[in-house]
Amino acid sequence: MKHRVVLDTNALVASFSKGSPTNAIWRGLLEGKYMLCVSNDILCEYQEIIAQKTTPLIAENVINYLLNSRYVEMITTYYHFELITADRDDNKFVDCAIAANAAFIVSDDKHFLPLRQIAFPRLLVIKMIEFVNILNNIQR
Repeated sequence: MKHRVVLDTNALVASFSKGSPTNAIWRGLLEGKYMLCVSNDILCEYQEIIAQKTTPLIAENVINYLLNSRYVEMITTYYHFELITADRDDNKFVDCAIAANAAFIVSDDKHFLPLRQIAFPRLLVIKMIEFVNILNNIQR
């Protein structure tokens, strides 16, 4: 069974470059090594940030790929837990992970650190390089 994963925006964007040490995250998605869980709010942020860091056309192509990939699952969040207070915008990833029953959130963002202290709902947040190591050990 594939890991159900939520990627914060920086984790996704950082993985695009073939020269990046985290490129295995993007390749792993393309190869179906995990199931990416996203919400509408997450997709909107992905598109906005990708367009800022690349071009609007690249952002549109990435979003179209995600919308049509069999390795991406759209998640509807019905409840907002508000577990992150330092950057409330990051709560969309938390809410998606809870609703999707995701194995973990992948992020190097320090705003996710307080989640380690919350007993319920229990969310595992791992760094990008940790996820790369997990992906490198998955046989397709």
